[in-house]
Amino acid sequence: MTLVVDVPLNTAIADLDEALRSLLRRELKRHGFEGVDVAFDAPSKDWSGKLTNPTVDLFLYDLREASSRAQLAPDEQRSNGQSVVTPPALELELTYAVTAWTKAVEDEHRLLSQVLAILFSYKRLPAELLDGALDGGTVLSRAETSVGRPREEKADFWTSVGGQYKASIDFVVHIQVASGASFVRGPEVRTQTIRTRMSDGPARTLTELHRVAGTVSDEEAQPVAGAWVAIPSAGLWTATNPDGRFRFDRIQPGSYDVLVRTAAGEEAQGALEVPGGTVDLQVGAESPRARRRT
Repeated sequence: MTLVVDVPLNTAIADLDEALRSLLRRELKRHGFEGVDVAFDAPSKDWSGKLTNPTVDLFLYDLREASSRAQLAPDEQRSNGQSVVTPPALELELTYAVTAWTKAVEDEHRLLSQVLAILFSYKRLPAELLDGALDGGTVLSRAETSVGRPREEKADFWTSVGGQYKASIDFVVHIQVASGASFVRGPEVRTQTIRTRMSDGPARTLTELHRVAGTVSDEEAQPVAGAWVAIPSAGLWTATNPDGRFRFDRIQPGSYDVLVRTAAGEEAQGALEVPGGTVDLQVGAESPRARRRT
């Protein structure tokens, strides 16, 4: 097994900022909120003291793994006798503190109310706002958003950023970050030969026993797990694993018919030559497939 590291380009957080900026500006303008700036700064006293226009601030104050969404199973792709195993993507939860800043409290509450309605309405970012984004745009097309509960007491939050306590909205975005690491295995070994002889027999007297393997898939080329596979003439049977693979051990040389039957009652049949052969069976198709490998 070989470890390959090829870290993909990822601009997800920066692309998310720009998408949120475009979304808020577009939706606020529709309802008469003209000239509103959208910022992503820490809402400190120094920063807020320099504002001249009505402003919506989205400060990213928490970024952590969303363990409840974590995937356990890696992704495995097989081709040309090789298998590439990629660890599951990292599930991230980004939390923004969203505040509104105007000169009058009444205007501030109107602006914050409208922002809340916008963020609550869009559970996914509009695709047109991601046009032109780099690989981060692809990540964000699957992002999920919600108006969430704060991660901590907001009084502590305002103290830590050097600001004065202010009403805010916690806005949460869940994204995935793909791993740049993968493990390459292969080529796959599907046959094996064992030669044996009696300890008290002639040295030239050998018996060959072979191991052969194969796969069972459906008509869409997806693996079929738990299918019964049998070689009736040899009195052998087994079942496919979750990847649709099966194996027979200690088979003598010869020609065999291999039968498969799924839990749904679908059947297929193929021919197997030992040694040197493998058999890949397909159920639910017009004709089962069998392949001899030399």
